[in-house]
Amino acid sequence: MSLDHVPDLVKQQTLTRDAFLGGRLYVSQPERGFRAGLDSVLLGASVLPGTRQLLDLGAGVGTAALVALADLVGSNATLVEIDPATAAIAGLNLGANGFAERCRVLTLDVVAKGAVRAAAGLLADQYDAVIANPPFFDPGAGSAPSAARSTARHMPPEALDLWVKAAATHAAPEGEVIFIHAAQSLPTLLPAFMARFGAVTVLPLTPREGEAATRVLVRGIKGSRAPFTLLASRALHEPEGRTFRPEFDAIFRGTARLVW
Repeated sequence: MSLDHVPDLVKQQTLTRDAFLGGRLYVSQPERGFRAGLDSVLLGASVLPGTRQLLDLGAGVGTAALVALADLVGSNATLVEIDPATAAIAGLNLGANGFAERCRVLTLDVVAKGAVRAAAGLLADQYDAVIANPPFFDPGAGSAPSAARSTARHMPPEALDLWVKAAATHAAPEGEVIFIHAAQSLPTLLPAFMARFGAVTVLPLTPREGEAATRVLVRGIKGSRAPFTLLASRALHEPEGRTFRPEFDAIFRGTARLVW
């Protein structure tokens, strides 16, 4: 799909074309508003090898799913995005990176009623891996310049449980569910996972060694009875400057996955 063949609501936006994974992927995304970055790459790089069916909830322009698909040979993905313009850009990106035949994009609210999701073709107990990077911010804590940007950035804390519930519905038995979120949301996110999954694992991510975590990755396995694990935090950057530590530099360059 080219920009000459996408809906007018996409043409009305100014898009940038950004390289990910050291140029293995190129992602078009709006110049202003929410832009995919490190969180999306870390989420996509967390999906376990062997995944055949992937579901990306709140997929945005598709970056996390694309990162996952880049190394999951033979896998298929379903991307769910509420904003029609953003969903159209996700479709553009899938085609531009050669994944159109392996993927579909559904314009759908993640927390719509189960019957609505099923009618749209999103079935229960289907996916080996379900990933999500939900909106981080309480809408009462700030404002966004557009409705689309507000949807991407803002969500009341109680809605996070509904996202986890949706992920649990669509994950296959023994499937994994992985969320990346702001560290301060862990008191809400962790109970939602513990109520629905086993083998729940939390990986805190810090900017530098000794600093407070700013992000958490949380994984659960549907139907597992394994106990909870809190991993040691991992620092993204070297002690000085903006250089990434080797583990994360390799992930962002597309030569390694995130093992945790």
